Amino acid sequence: MPESSFTNQLVASAERLFGLLDRFSQARVLVVGDLTLDEFLTGQVERISREAPVLIIRHETTRQTPGGGANAVYNLAKLGAKVKVAGLVGKDSQGEVLRQIFEVAGIDTRAILIDPDRPTVTKTRIAGHARQSVTQQIVRVDRKSDDLPDSDVQLQLADEIRQQLDTVDAVVCSDYGDGVLTAPVIEAALSHPLTVVDAQKNLGRYRTAGVFTPNLPEAEQAVGYAIKNPQTLTKAGQDLLALTQAQQILITRGDEGMSLFDRSGAEHHIPAFNRTDVFDVTGAGDTVVAALTLSLCMGASFWEAAVLGNLAASIVVRQFGTATTSIDEMKTALQTLLEEFEGKGE
Repeated sequence: MPESSFTNQLVASAERLFGLLDRFSQARVLVVGDLTLDEFLTGQVERISREAPVLIIRHETTRQTPGGGANAVYNLAKLGAKVKVAGLVGKDSQGEVLRQIFEVAGIDTRAILIDPDRPTVTKTRIAGHARQSVTQQIVRVDRKSDDLPDSDVQLQLADEIRQQLDTVDAVVCSDYGDGVLTAPVIEAALSHPLTVVDAQKNLGRYRTAGVFTPNLPEAEQAVGYAIKNPQTLTKAGQDLLALTQAQQILITRGDEGMSLFDRSGAEHHIPAFNRTDVFDVTGAGDTVVAALTLSLCMGASFWEAAVLGNLAASIVVRQFGTATTSIDEMKTALQTLLEEFEGKGE
Protein backbone atom coordinates (compact mmCIF):
# COMPACT_ATOMS: atom_id res chain seq x y z
CA MET A 1 0.00 0.00 0.00
CA PRO A 2 1.53 3.39 -0.96
CA GLU A 3 2.11 5.68 2.01
CA SER A 4 -0.39 8.24 0.72
CA SER A 5 -3.09 5.55 0.56
CA PHE A 6 -2.20 4.44 4.06
CA THR A 7 -2.47 8.03 5.28
CA ASN A 8 -5.92 8.42 3.77
CA GLN A 9 -7.06 5.17 5.34
CA LEU A 10 -5.66 6.18 8.73
CA VAL A 11 -7.41 9.56 8.67
CA ALA A 12 -10.67 7.91 7.63
CA SER A 13 -10.34 5.41 10.48
CA ALA A 14 -9.36 7.92 13.18
CA GLU A 15 -12.69 8.04 14.98
CA ARG A 16 -12.93 4.26 15.11
CA LEU A 17 -9.33 3.93 16.36
CA PHE A 18 -10.00 6.35 19.22
CA GLY A 19 -13.16 4.39 20.02
CA LEU A 20 -11.21 1.13 20.18
CA LEU A 21 -8.74 2.67 22.63
CA ASP A 22 -11.64 3.76 24.85
CA ARG A 23 -12.83 0.14 25.09
CA PHE A 24 -9.50 -1.55 25.91
CA SER A 25 -10.50 -1.69 29.59
CA GLN A 26 -13.35 -4.06 28.71
CA ALA A 27 -11.02 -6.77 27.39
CA ARG A 28 -10.14 -9.90 29.39
CA VAL A 29 -6.91 -11.62 28.42
CA LEU A 30 -4.97 -14.66 29.64
CA VAL A 31 -1.21 -14.64 29.00
CA VAL A 32 0.60 -17.97 28.99
CA GLY A 33 4.28 -17.26 28.99
CA ASP A 34 7.89 -17.55 30.02
CA LEU A 35 7.95 -15.20 32.99
CA THR A 36 11.18 -13.28 33.56
CA LEU A 37 12.32 -10.75 36.15
CA ASP A 38 14.62 -8.04 34.80
CA GLU A 39 16.96 -6.53 37.40
CA PHE A 40 19.03 -3.39 36.90
CA LEU A 41 21.80 -2.75 39.46
CA THR A 42 23.51 0.61 39.09
CA GLY A 43 26.38 2.27 40.91
CA GLN A 44 29.42 4.49 40.70
CA VAL A 45 32.76 3.01 39.69
CA GLU A 46 35.22 3.67 42.51
CA ARG A 47 38.44 1.96 41.43
CA ILE A 48 40.04 -1.19 40.07
CA SER A 49 40.07 -4.07 42.54
CA ARG A 50 43.35 -5.26 44.02
CA GLU A 51 42.02 -8.83 43.93
CA ALA A 52 41.53 -8.97 40.18
CA PRO A 53 41.48 -6.62 37.18
CA VAL A 54 37.81 -5.76 37.67
CA LEU A 55 35.85 -2.65 38.54
CA ILE A 56 34.57 -2.03 42.05
CA ILE A 57 31.13 -0.42 41.93
CA ARG A 58 29.46 1.25 44.89
CA HIS A 59 25.81 0.24 44.63
CA GLU A 60 23.28 3.06 44.25
CA THR A 61 19.99 1.69 42.93
CA THR A 62 18.24 -1.58 42.13
CA ARG A 63 15.27 -1.63 39.78
CA GLN A 64 13.17 -4.76 39.10
CA THR A 65 10.70 -4.97 36.25
CA PRO A 66 8.76 -7.70 34.41
CA GLY A 67 10.64 -9.09 31.43
CA GLY A 68 10.13 -11.76 28.78
CA GLY A 69 6.56 -13.01 28.80
CA ALA A 70 5.96 -11.08 32.02
CA ASN A 71 6.47 -7.87 30.04
CA ALA A 72 3.56 -8.84 27.77
CA VAL A 73 1.44 -9.34 30.90
CA TYR A 74 2.45 -5.95 32.29
CA ASN A 75 1.84 -4.16 28.98
CA LEU A 76 -1.72 -5.49 28.84
CA ALA A 77 -2.41 -4.38 32.40
CA LYS A 78 -0.99 -0.90 31.79
CA LEU A 79 -3.32 -0.57 28.80
CA GLY A 80 -6.26 -1.14 31.14
CA ALA A 81 -7.16 -4.76 30.37
CA LYS A 82 -8.29 -7.33 32.91
CA VAL A 83 -5.33 -9.69 32.81
CA LYS A 84 -4.70 -13.22 34.04
CA VAL A 85 -1.32 -14.90 33.82
CA ALA A 86 -0.35 -18.57 33.64
CA GLY A 87 3.25 -19.63 33.98
CA LEU A 88 5.98 -20.83 36.30
CA VAL A 89 8.27 -19.19 38.83
CA GLY A 90 10.85 -20.72 41.14
CA LYS A 91 10.66 -21.04 44.89
CA ASP A 92 12.82 -17.96 45.32
CA SER A 93 12.75 -14.25 46.12
CA GLN A 94 12.71 -13.33 42.42
CA GLY A 95 9.47 -15.24 41.91
CA GLU A 96 7.95 -13.50 44.92
CA VAL A 97 8.95 -10.10 43.56
CA LEU A 98 7.40 -10.85 40.16
CA ARG A 99 4.12 -11.96 41.72
CA GLN A 100 4.06 -8.84 43.90
CA ILE A 101 4.59 -6.57 40.90
CA PHE A 102 1.68 -8.27 39.15
CA GLU A 103 -0.63 -8.13 42.14
CA VAL A 104 0.02 -4.41 42.69
CA ALA A 105 -0.97 -3.90 39.02
CA GLY A 106 -4.23 -5.80 39.58
CA ILE A 107 -3.18 -8.87 37.61
CA ASP A 108 -4.70 -12.24 38.50
CA THR A 109 -1.78 -14.55 39.43
CA ARG A 110 -3.71 -17.63 40.56
CA ALA A 111 -2.52 -19.64 37.54
CA ILE A 112 1.17 -19.00 38.29
CA LEU A 113 2.66 -22.22 39.67
CA ILE A 114 5.79 -22.57 41.77
CA ASP A 115 8.31 -25.03 40.34
CA PRO A 116 10.85 -25.74 43.13
CA ASP A 117 13.17 -27.51 40.69
CA ARG A 118 13.73 -24.50 38.41
CA PRO A 119 14.67 -20.91 39.33
CA THR A 120 12.64 -17.90 38.28
CA VAL A 121 14.24 -16.72 35.04
CA THR A 122 16.14 -13.60 36.07
CA LYS A 123 18.36 -11.31 34.00
CA THR A 124 20.51 -9.05 36.18
CA ARG A 125 22.21 -6.17 34.40
CA ILE A 126 25.01 -4.46 36.31
CA ALA A 127 25.80 -0.94 35.13
CA GLY A 128 28.28 1.63 36.33
CA HIS A 129 29.27 5.23 35.80
CA ALA A 130 32.13 7.52 36.69
CA ARG A 131 31.47 10.97 38.08
CA GLN A 132 29.56 13.18 35.65
CA SER A 133 29.43 10.48 32.98
CA VAL A 134 26.76 8.31 31.42
CA THR A 135 25.83 4.96 32.92
CA GLN A 136 26.88 1.92 30.87
CA GLN A 137 26.04 -1.74 31.22
CA ILE A 138 29.10 -3.76 32.26
CA VAL A 139 27.86 -7.33 32.59
CA ARG A 140 24.63 -9.34 32.62
CA VAL A 141 24.05 -12.35 34.86
CA ASP A 142 21.30 -14.80 33.85
CA ARG A 143 19.60 -17.28 36.17
CA LYS A 144 17.61 -20.01 34.41
CA SER A 145 17.37 -23.76 33.87
CA ASP A 146 17.74 -25.59 30.59
CA ASP A 147 15.65 -28.48 31.93
CA LEU A 148 11.97 -28.71 31.05
CA PRO A 149 9.45 -28.74 33.89
CA ASP A 150 8.47 -32.16 35.16
CA SER A 151 5.56 -33.72 33.28
CA ASP A 152 3.30 -33.37 36.33
CA VAL A 153 3.98 -29.62 36.42
CA GLN A 154 3.30 -29.33 32.69
CA LEU A 155 -0.06 -31.10 33.04
CA GLN A 156 -1.02 -29.07 36.10
CA LEU A 157 -0.29 -25.81 34.24
CA ALA A 158 -2.30 -27.02 31.24
CA ASP A 159 -5.22 -27.76 33.55
CA GLU A 160 -4.98 -24.28 35.09
CA ILE A 161 -5.13 -22.78 31.60
CA ARG A 162 -8.21 -24.78 30.60
CA GLN A 163 -10.02 -23.59 33.72
CA GLN A 164 -9.52 -19.97 32.62
CA LEU A 165 -10.50 -20.21 28.95
CA ASP A 166 -14.21 -19.47 29.39
CA THR A 167 -13.43 -16.34 31.40
CA VAL A 168 -11.27 -14.49 28.83
CA ASP A 169 -11.70 -12.96 25.38
CA ALA A 170 -8.25 -13.96 24.13
CA VAL A 171 -5.15 -15.96 25.01
CA VAL A 172 -1.62 -14.72 24.34
CA CYS A 173 1.24 -17.22 24.14
CA SER A 174 4.49 -15.39 24.91
CA ASP A 175 7.24 -17.92 24.19
CA TYR A 176 10.80 -16.82 24.93
CA GLY A 177 12.17 -20.35 24.75
CA ASP A 178 12.54 -20.84 28.51
CA GLY A 179 10.60 -24.10 28.66
CA VAL A 180 7.17 -23.17 29.99
CA LEU A 181 5.33 -23.61 26.69
CA THR A 182 5.54 -27.37 26.31
CA ALA A 183 3.20 -29.49 24.17
CA PRO A 184 0.45 -29.96 26.84
CA VAL A 185 0.51 -26.24 27.69
CA ILE A 186 0.34 -25.19 24.04
CA GLU A 187 -2.54 -27.60 23.38
CA ALA A 188 -4.50 -26.10 26.26
CA ALA A 189 -3.84 -22.52 25.13
CA LEU A 190 -4.86 -23.25 21.54
CA SER A 191 -8.26 -24.44 22.75
CA HIS A 192 -9.38 -20.80 22.86
CA PRO A 193 -10.86 -19.42 19.60
CA LEU A 194 -8.70 -16.27 19.72
CA THR A 195 -5.07 -17.14 20.40
CA VAL A 196 -2.24 -14.74 19.58
CA VAL A 197 1.24 -16.27 19.37
CA ASP A 198 4.47 -14.37 19.95
CA ALA A 199 7.17 -17.05 19.78
CA GLN A 200 10.86 -16.67 19.07
CA LYS A 201 11.16 -20.01 17.26
CA ASN A 202 9.40 -23.26 16.36
CA LEU A 203 6.26 -21.52 15.13
CA GLY A 204 4.99 -24.82 13.76
CA ARG A 205 4.35 -26.01 17.34
CA TYR A 206 1.47 -23.51 17.45
CA ARG A 207 -0.14 -24.71 14.24
CA THR A 208 -3.78 -23.53 13.90
CA ALA A 209 -3.44 -20.55 16.28
CA GLY A 210 -5.31 -17.56 14.90
CA VAL A 211 -2.62 -14.85 14.82
CA PHE A 212 1.19 -14.89 14.80
CA THR A 213 3.43 -11.84 15.32
CA PRO A 214 7.03 -12.77 14.39
CA ASN A 215 9.67 -10.09 13.99
CA LEU A 216 11.85 -10.14 10.87
CA PRO A 217 14.62 -12.45 12.19
CA GLU A 218 12.02 -14.84 13.62
CA ALA A 219 10.16 -14.91 10.31
CA GLU A 220 13.39 -15.56 8.40
CA GLN A 221 14.30 -18.41 10.74
CA ALA A 222 10.85 -19.96 10.32
CA VAL A 223 10.84 -19.86 6.49
CA GLY A 224 14.54 -20.63 6.07
CA TYR A 225 15.59 -17.76 3.81
CA ALA A 226 16.43 -14.06 3.97
CA ILE A 227 13.64 -11.52 3.53
CA LYS A 228 15.43 -8.81 1.56
CA ASN A 229 12.94 -7.35 -0.94
CA PRO A 230 9.17 -7.07 -1.56
CA GLN A 231 9.11 -10.37 -3.43
CA THR A 232 10.69 -12.42 -0.64
CA LEU A 233 8.54 -10.58 1.91
CA THR A 234 5.36 -11.61 0.11
CA LYS A 235 6.62 -15.18 -0.26
CA ALA A 236 7.50 -15.31 3.44
CA GLY A 237 4.01 -14.15 4.42
CA GLN A 238 2.44 -16.85 2.28
CA ASP A 239 4.86 -19.52 3.53
CA LEU A 240 4.22 -18.57 7.16
CA LEU A 241 0.46 -18.86 6.63
CA ALA A 242 1.01 -22.34 5.17
CA LEU A 243 3.41 -23.37 7.96
CA THR A 244 1.19 -22.23 10.81
CA GLN A 245 -2.29 -22.61 9.28
CA ALA A 246 -2.98 -19.24 10.92
CA GLN A 247 -5.69 -16.85 9.87
CA GLN A 248 -3.33 -13.88 10.03
CA ILE A 249 0.40 -13.16 10.15
CA LEU A 250 1.94 -9.86 11.26
CA ILE A 251 5.66 -9.48 10.54
CA THR A 252 7.19 -6.61 12.51
CA ARG A 253 10.10 -5.08 10.59
CA GLY A 254 11.60 -2.40 12.82
CA ASP A 255 12.09 0.90 11.02
CA GLU A 256 10.46 -0.63 7.93
CA GLY A 257 7.13 -0.86 9.74
CA MET A 258 4.87 -3.91 9.69
CA SER A 259 3.46 -6.25 7.06
CA LEU A 260 0.12 -8.06 7.36
CA PHE A 261 -0.94 -11.22 5.56
CA ASP A 262 -4.19 -13.18 5.82
CA ARG A 263 -5.65 -16.32 4.34
CA SER A 264 -7.75 -14.40 1.82
CA GLY A 265 -4.52 -13.35 0.10
CA ALA A 266 -4.69 -9.75 1.31
CA GLU A 267 -1.40 -8.02 2.07
CA HIS A 268 -0.97 -4.66 3.81
CA HIS A 269 2.08 -2.66 4.81
CA ILE A 270 2.08 -0.16 7.67
CA PRO A 271 4.96 2.34 7.79
CA ALA A 272 6.92 2.91 10.99
CA PHE A 273 5.45 5.81 12.96
CA ASN A 274 8.75 6.63 14.68
CA ARG A 275 12.02 6.24 12.78
CA THR A 276 14.13 8.83 14.58
CA ASP A 277 13.52 8.80 18.35
CA VAL A 278 14.43 5.15 18.85
CA PHE A 279 16.52 4.54 21.97
CA ASP A 280 15.77 0.91 22.87
CA VAL A 281 13.63 -1.70 21.11
CA THR A 282 13.78 -4.11 24.07
CA GLY A 283 10.29 -5.49 24.73
CA ALA A 284 8.66 -3.51 21.93
CA GLY A 285 7.27 -6.74 20.47
CA ASP A 286 5.41 -7.37 23.74
CA THR A 287 3.84 -3.93 23.45
CA VAL A 288 2.74 -4.64 19.88
CA VAL A 289 1.13 -7.90 20.96
CA ALA A 290 -0.68 -6.23 23.86
CA ALA A 291 -2.26 -3.44 21.80
CA LEU A 292 -3.00 -5.78 18.88
CA THR A 293 -4.71 -8.33 21.13
CA LEU A 294 -6.86 -5.78 22.95
CA SER A 295 -7.92 -4.29 19.62
CA LEU A 296 -8.97 -7.71 18.30
CA CYS A 297 -10.89 -8.38 21.52
CA MET A 298 -12.87 -5.21 20.87
CA GLY A 299 -13.79 -6.20 17.32
CA ALA A 300 -11.07 -4.37 15.38
CA SER A 301 -10.10 -5.44 11.90
CA PHE A 302 -6.63 -6.94 11.60
CA TRP A 303 -5.44 -3.72 9.93
CA GLU A 304 -6.83 -1.54 12.74
CA ALA A 305 -5.30 -3.81 15.38
CA ALA A 306 -1.89 -3.69 13.69
CA VAL A 307 -2.03 0.11 13.42
CA LEU A 308 -2.66 0.42 17.16
CA GLY A 309 0.09 -2.13 17.87
CA ASN A 310 2.46 -0.10 15.71
CA LEU A 311 1.42 3.08 17.49
CA ALA A 312 2.07 1.59 20.94
CA ALA A 313 5.51 0.35 19.89
CA SER A 314 6.44 3.79 18.54
CA ILE A 315 6.02 5.12 22.08
CA VAL A 316 7.94 2.53 24.11
CA VAL A 317 11.03 2.52 21.86
CA ARG A 318 11.65 6.10 23.01
CA GLN A 319 12.50 4.75 26.48
CA PHE A 320 15.45 2.70 27.72
CA GLY A 321 14.78 -0.86 28.92
CA THR A 322 11.50 -2.73 28.91
CA ALA A 323 8.70 -0.17 28.98
CA THR A 324 4.94 0.16 28.80
CA THR A 325 2.51 2.76 27.52
CA SER A 326 -0.99 3.90 28.43
CA ILE A 327 -4.27 4.74 26.73
CA ASP A 328 -3.71 8.46 27.26
CA GLU A 329 -0.24 8.29 25.71
CA MET A 330 -1.59 6.34 22.75
CA LYS A 331 -4.38 8.85 22.19
CA THR A 332 -1.90 11.72 22.28
CA ALA A 333 0.44 9.91 19.87
CA LEU A 334 -2.43 9.14 17.49
CA GLN A 335 -3.59 12.75 17.51
CA THR A 336 -0.04 13.95 16.86
CA LEU A 337 0.33 11.48 13.99
CA LEU A 338 -2.90 12.66 12.39
CA GLU A 339 -1.84 16.29 12.70
CA GLU A 340 1.50 15.50 11.08
CA PHE A 341 -0.21 13.87 8.13
CA GLU A 342 -2.64 16.75 7.78
CA GLY A 343 0.31 19.18 7.93
CA LYS A 344 1.88 17.43 4.95
CA GLY A 345 -1.32 18.02 3.05
CA GLU A 346 -1.70 14.38 2.14
